[in-house]
Amino acid sequence: MVEPLLKWAGGKRWLTSGDKLPLPDSYERYVEPFLGSGAVFFYLEPEKSVISDRNPDLISFYEVVRDSPDDLHKLMRVHHEKHSRDYYYEIRSVRSVCKIERAAAFLYLNRTCWNGLYRVNREGIFNVPIGTKKNVLMATDDFLRVSEVLKRAELLHCDFEDTLNRCGRGDFVFVDPPYTVKHNNNGFVKYNEEIFSWQDQLRLSTVVGRAAERGAAIVVTNADHSSVHELYGDAFVYRSLSRHSVLSASSASRRSTTEAVFTANL
Repeated sequence: MVEPLLKWAGGKRWLTSGDKLPLPDSYERYVEPFLGSGAVFFYLEPEKSVISDRNPDLISFYEVVRDSPDDLHKLMRVHHEKHSRDYYYEIRSVRSVCKIERAAAFLYLNRTCWNGLYRVNREGIFNVPIGTKKNVLMATDDFLRVSEVLKRAELLHCDFEDTLNRCGRGDFVFVDPPYTVKHNNNGFVKYNEEIFSWQDQLRLSTVVGRAAERGAAIVVTNADHSSVHELYGDAFVYRSLSRHSVLSASSASRRSTTEAVFTANL
């Protein structure tokens, strides 16, 4: 298993531990339209895959990891040596014209911001405050191996519908959208509503259903909420999985929560 380089809100590292992740007996191609940290993708290390996301900075980052892992690693060593509170806010305020420098800044900010949360303001500027983590480089980092896994994938910057419309028999599709419910009642979900609306949830369930009808093996993770349950209905098998929340400011206040998993053609 390859260790993901990014920490991502809603990431699925917890799902790859034990026997929690539902898998088909076999598949020809792996497809993931909400890539994020790529925890499931790097866990499976598929020989053939299509991975995508509509976040342009995220996809640009993975392109750099794929094409220039050594150059990225060198820049990360610089960030590691210079890291401080002032340095964090200096890097956060600047957007380099160099693609490799942008990728290094993206990873640096991801590792040193509050809880690895990716959030931008209305102007598209990253605005997450500094966190408590001090290490910029990790003992688990393997830029070259991550690069090799990415080289076997088709990496796309696009809407989830464009990716899912290409799926059918022989594909294993893992779908992990932002968790937006019909009636939002907390700050993080309200933030999700800005980037992934309830209308997007409706559209996703329709597109996923069509991919399942074409024979694709599907796993969807989503909010364990009645409004989401209604979207997938009898065509999908539902189960609830427990995990610990990681979006609290302190580890002491993090509580157990549940997530919904819907499967088809497994």
